[in-house]
Amino acid sequence: MDWGMENRLARMFSPVSHNSVMLAVDHGYFMGPTHRLEDARSTIAPLLPHADALALTRGILRRCVPPSASTPIVLRVSGGATVLKEDLSDEKITTSMREAARLNVSAVAMSVFVGAPHEHESLVHLGELVDQGEEAGIPVMAITAVGKELEKRDARYLALACRVSAELGAHVVKTYYCDDFAKVVEGCPVPLVVAGGPKLDSDRAALELAYHAIEEGAHGIDMGRNIWQSDHPVPMLRALRAIVHEKATVREALDVLEGEKTHSRPAATA
Repeated sequence: MDWGMENRLARMFSPVSHNSVMLAVDHGYFMGPTHRLEDARSTIAPLLPHADALALTRGILRRCVPPSASTPIVLRVSGGATVLKEDLSDEKITTSMREAARLNVSAVAMSVFVGAPHEHESLVHLGELVDQGEEAGIPVMAITAVGKELEKRDARYLALACRVSAELGAHVVKTYYCDDFAKVVEGCPVPLVVAGGPKLDSDRAALELAYHAIEEGAHGIDMGRNIWQSDHPVPMLRALRAIVHEKATVREALDVLEGEKTHSRPAATA
């Protein structure tokens, strides 16, 4: 692997834990203004120092992240469909590798829709993006999107989607946690990071998801709504970091969460 490629990956993954806590704020590219991400700048600002990487589109990067920020960027480069369409798989590459290099990002990301109507196009686009990434020294993260068909999130399906993505050259794969997740990890020769998906019922549920994913071999998480839709986003992010980088238990992570909530609470006035 070229030095530039290795350097960009090393920015995102800890040299100690070999894991990463990525913060996803790219939901607007197909969902529009999302609850608690309506003002992306104010949502991102307090979380940015605590993330190992920030996943977003070029529009939000340019308008909502200060150029002085040192957090690695994972640039979403696919799009072309919105939640108004029944079929979300009809995506194309919407941001060029040249643009990604100009923005000095650490990786680019695109969705692949295995089993969907536009499976072929998305997989071919992934192969082409990997070619461009290899030339530019920029890693490619494949996102095993399932569109609106969340019931496809089982080990057999995800193992297929992740392995195909790796076979086509993806350097990192983002996928979902599922029962028998270790089988998904076993069949994928590149690092997997786990998505949080829709907001779960509680912060504890999100911490449990992260804990089990790391225990079964994931190299990190790439969460969005379960962080910034939490009532305590910064403490939540720090609790997730304890699991991902320090192998904290769920109970220990909950203690971090409670401690951070207390620390960030405004002092009472006399």
